[in-house]
Amino acid sequence: MNNGKVISLQKVSKHYQRGAETVHALQDVTLDIAQGEYVAIAGHSGSGKTTLLNLIGCLDHPTSGRIAVNGPEIQKAGEKELTQLRQTAIGFVFQQFFLIPTLTVIENVQLPALFTGRKVHERAKELLKLVGLSKRMNHLPAQLSGGEMQRVAIARSLINSPPILLADEPTGNLDSRNADTIIDLFETLNRDGMTVVLVTHNLDLVKRCSRRVHIEDGVVKI
Repeated sequence: MNNGKVISLQKVSKHYQRGAETVHALQDVTLDIAQGEYVAIAGHSGSGKTTLLNLIGCLDHPTSGRIAVNGPEIQKAGEKELTQLRQTAIGFVFQQFFLIPTLTVIENVQLPALFTGRKVHERAKELLKLVGLSKRMNHLPAQLSGGEMQRVAIARSLINSPPILLADEPTGNLDSRNADTIIDLFETLNRDGMTVVLVTHNLDLVKRCSRRVHIEDGVVKI
């Protein structure tokens, strides 16, 4: 991608039907994010933040416009190419942790890599050390606090060494102490060169990002 851009949206719109109503979730969004940026996407509920993140993460397709992520334009890519892009280029962290309750912490962290056939046990141990959970690797999710579960989810998102991390309300279910731990972790990852894009209502998190993108009624106000 030119000029160090890892994410580029050009006149992107997303519309969908809700009964007889056409919902304009995003309207003519043009946005570039460079390698190594730490970006907060902020706005009221229903403003289009999560829709924007889902498009960047190749979890949805735009109604119109062009989106390029880590090189390829996703509207030109087939499903196999998009799956590979999601597996190798993008890490996802959600408000809900989505851990498998019957798997241990280290098994949950390794899970995305199993689809690529890679052996990543040592990599998973390194990531659990990074997020401060080395001593919890053999525990089940039910034995962890909310903050610990989110840190497991972050470690899982990093298992394939993606250059881009996308997070949707990553501190939304956490108390302030655990939220601060997660914020510190994102800052560490960004300092190490990772591009981090967050959707959040957390004003402390927004203030600590290097750039803020505000979205209102599906329109980006930069």
